[in-house]
Amino acid sequence: MEMTNANSLTRESAIQTVHDEVMLNAAYIDGKWMTIEAPATDTADADSYDSNYDLYDSNSGTIIATTRLCTKVQVELAVNAASAAYPSWSQTAVSKRASYLNAIAETMEQQFDKLVGLSVLNNGKPIEEAKIDVSDAIACYRYYANLITEQATWSEVSTSESSIRLLKTYAPVGICALIVPWNFPMVTTAWKLAPALAAGCTVLLKPSEVTLLPELMLGNILSAIKLPKGVVNILPGAAEVGAAMTCHPLIDKISFTGSNAVGEKVMSQAAKGIKDISLELGGKSAIVVCADADIDHACDLIIGGIFTNAGQICSATSRLLVHESIAQSLFDTLKVKTENLQIGDGFDTDTQMGPLVSEQQLNQVKKYFDIATAENLTCLTGGEVLNRQGYFAMPTIYTNVPVTSRLWTEEVFGPVLVSQTFTDHAEAIALANDSQFALAASIVSADETAAVEMALQIQAGHIWINEQQIVLPESGWGGFKQSGIGRELGVDGLSAYQKSKHVLFSH
Repeated sequence: MEMTNANSLTRESAIQTVHDEVMLNAAYIDGKWMTIEAPATDTADADSYDSNYDLYDSNSGTIIATTRLCTKVQVELAVNAASAAYPSWSQTAVSKRASYLNAIAETMEQQFDKLVGLSVLNNGKPIEEAKIDVSDAIACYRYYANLITEQATWSEVSTSESSIRLLKTYAPVGICALIVPWNFPMVTTAWKLAPALAAGCTVLLKPSEVTLLPELMLGNILSAIKLPKGVVNILPGAAEVGAAMTCHPLIDKISFTGSNAVGEKVMSQAAKGIKDISLELGGKSAIVVCADADIDHACDLIIGGIFTNAGQICSATSRLLVHESIAQSLFDTLKVKTENLQIGDGFDTDTQMGPLVSEQQLNQVKKYFDIATAENLTCLTGGEVLNRQGYFAMPTIYTNVPVTSRLWTEEVFGPVLVSQTFTDHAEAIALANDSQFALAASIVSADETAAVEMALQIQAGHIWINEQQIVLPESGWGGFKQSGIGRELGVDGLSAYQKSKHVLFSH
């Protein structure tokens, strides 16, 4: 989708949108914005509550706005609203639920430039990446509107008993707690919210407190389309709010995207009450470049796989495996291409890689630069944070990295690529699979048949062959091992918010 007005995508216009339209100091509960009041000074919450939370422009490190975050008080109100809305919404006609999803998509289209601008401002993404994000979110709402209308209300199940008739249908899983990360605002929200609404669930949504600005626009959109009150409740909050959601006895399902450390806590909290759970966690994905690969194209795929969104992608192909026969030529080309990347302000149309999202994330990447120095790794290029305003790290490549290195085994979540060479496909597959994570992988090869055979042997939930990391609404998303539990997107994404029901009676 093309932006409607090139002049509207500026920092000034985005800041104006914040002032005019983003509801700060408020939670969206029971169909309306509710002011978040600081707890009284004599309450138990007062000591732990920070009344002001700053939202930053990652390009400059300056404060865009200050807001309040929710507490357990708002969680309780939201649960009650979602619980009250559930009986009606779960029985709403499929066609009506689909119409609301299409209305969300249409309203997002009308506000396309504003949503893109807020993403660039609050997240640091280059404009083109932010445009892709908003387009993907819109496509996701439309996809589930279509999918739910295509799903049969009842289907006949064949049995061996001639006198018995068996029917199958689907019911919503219930009240859902959706917890989304900061790296893809609006996108991960759509991946969870669209199928949940399609299935007939009611929702508590906790966007990341780091990137609230684009996420909070959703409340305005839901009001504009007159979604029934209580169906979706948006709670801007930190870890305390997430924990209150996941521990609440009236929550039936939790869907969480984020780090493994937090994912383990969420899984533990979900155990009480035996809640349904979906987890999309870490990755340390491999990109395998075979001996017959086109080197120029391979380098473009490598760069796209690790430096898009400044490497802040769970599926980032951060481990490069290249056949030893082309390694030197590939690294020569890759170094030049990497050093020619335009790093800068996301609002600059020439920018190809923007800043990291926060000072905390910049410090995380710097920690791994220090580890690389301590481990004596060979740095092909980069390896430093930039000495400038904002949260910028250099796109970085290390070569001949031992598989015992922390940079080889741990998720950096930044623009840091580690590499190894291999001698044959069997060694490449073994190296690719030697990880606690198994989310995604890429293969670059002129031999499609051989690449598909490799894909069958690589442990990963999503594999690209000779292609950038395109994720379609139709394709299931999720991994194996410690990359998570369950799937999002596709038919599997809808199934995550449904339970099958069977009805048996005499023929």
